[in-house]
Amino acid sequence: MKKPLLLLSAFAFSTLLSIAATAPGHTPGNSTSVAAVAATTLQVNTTQSTMKWNAKKVGGEHYGTIKLAAGSLEVKGNKLTGGTFTIDMATIVVEDITRPESNKKLTDHLKSDDFFSVDKHPSSIFKITKATPIAKAKPGEANYTITGNLTIKGITNAITFPATVAISGKEAQAEAVIEVDRTKYDIKYRSGLVGTAADKIIYDTFTINLKLVAGAEGQAVGSTK
Repeated sequence: MKKPLLLLSAFAFSTLLSIAATAPGHTPGNSTSVAAVAATTLQVNTTQSTMKWNAKKVGGEHYGTIKLAAGSLEVKGNKLTGGTFTIDMATIVVEDITRPESNKKLTDHLKSDDFFSVDKHPSSIFKITKATPIAKAKPGEANYTITGNLTIKGITNAITFPATVAISGKEAQAEAVIEVDRTKYDIKYRSGLVGTAADKIIYDTFTINLKLVAGAEGQAVGSTK
């Protein structure tokens, strides 16, 4: 009688193993399964986001703002993976000149063919091609190196800059100071490259101080929906 009992026990044990092996979520060789983290698109809140520009020249500087027309950040879990942003060049504002006539003169000049050719190229675009986390970044310091393609006046060049990125659930914020060499976009007015007199030179690089606020697709940051 012992032999039939042993056979029955072995059969029952093998049946249990078979059921466990084919159960949903079971991965051979692992006690638990790891679900893949889905990518998420966070739409940029163009009202809360800001772009400030600064251009220096011999003996002075000009500064102001410009607005984003649209944008999005691509995230996977708590990591930034990509993004695309469109800048409305017609919204450029000069803030350092208070006299209306002088302010309009410089604003119109910046929109002219000497600079950004806004009538011909109303938008500039930046597309992230690589977002690399910075190892052991301290709180408050840049924690990503961003590389992407910046298109101005229809001309595209790759740029790289450090950024501070914070992602929490379906919200994200990013800040960066970006240096742009205007001569790479055929903006050479009063550049030293074209023989401008030393006291009239406008420096070739200008900076953009960028702050992005993004929320889940279809929602503004802070929405309770």
